[in-house]
Amino acid sequence: MYKPKLEKDIRCPLEYGLSVFGGKWKSRIICVLAENGRLRYSAIRREMANITDAVLAATLKELMNDDMIERHQFYEIPPRVEYGLTAKGYSSVPILQSICKWSGAYHREDNEHTMRQCQKCDYNQRTD
Repeated sequence: MYKPKLEKDIRCPLEYGLSVFGGKWKSRIICVLAENGRLRYSAIRREMANITDAVLAATLKELMNDDMIERHQFYEIPPRVEYGLTAKGYSSVPILQSICKWSGAYHREDNEHTMRQCQKCDYNQRTD
């Protein structure tokens, strides 16, 4: 496994939060799991638009390392694995909804490719 030469120097809680939620896919995966509960890898992949298998696998590992999601392995034939939010992951959902609501006030573009989970977010309830 790759190890950086220098340790990350996180100096404040905001930096930590941005490192946990940072990137294009992490918040989307959290929202998908928040709406659907536990999902298999293939179901997460279906819910996510335009993500490669390598990026999805790496992002799931990062979220597991940050204790945002957990991996449940069932010992049966064929093997089955499901991913779900931890308590820490569930605690982040209101934060992401608040960001979504704030963003909706400033990002006015209607996009037909908006994720189903985002279409249910409070930002669509705004009055213009």
